[in-house]
Amino acid sequence: MTLDKTPLGSTVRILSLESSDNVTRRLMEMGMVPGSAVRVVKSAPLGDPIQICVRNYHVALRRNEARAITVTTCD
Repeated sequence: MTLDKTPLGSTVRILSLESSDNVTRRLMEMGMVPGSAVRVVKSAPLGDPIQICVRNYHVALRRNEARAITVTTCD
């Protein structure tokens, strides 16, 4: 599953980032590394961008950026 398909309020764990080198590096600099827990907080009225919480801070991501992040449910 990818982060853009994650339901609101769900907490997931990042498995991998699959994007261009510049975007992947920027996301990893923001703390989105494999193994990190991410919670989907809310979505804009038209669905783009989405707000997530990673490492106790909030980030807004475009749907196409979130689509590049593969996640799994937290146990």
